Amino acid sequence: MASSKHDLLQGTLDLLILKILSVDQLHGWDISKRIQVLSKDALVVRQGSLYPALHRLEQKAWIEAEWGVSEAGRSAKFYRLTDLGRQHMEKETRRWEGFVESVSLILKIDKAMQ
Repeated sequence: MASSKHDLLQGTLDLLILKILSVDQLHGWDISKRIQVLSKDALVVRQGSLYPALHRLEQKAWIEAEWGVSEAGRSAKFYRLTDLGRQHMEKETRRWEGFVESVSLILKIDKAMQ
């Protein structure tokens, strides 16, 4: 999946990619770099994880791709979010936020509550 100081839960990489693509159409290297920068270097997505995830998201019709030219002047595949992908991202974001809230509640307990 991704290598990081924190292992990502299954499906999290897909959600991160969808969220990144909800803002901009990007090629693979830029998606990986954006995740790393926005996470303040806590999440580093290697090519061996990124490209299988992009392929999987394309197969599910959550993203589309077309060839173009990168800022470096190289041929690159640019990915964009589809309407179906946006719907899935919004649903998974709500699910993820509920999960985070539930875990936070448990982490806030102290010995007096036990």
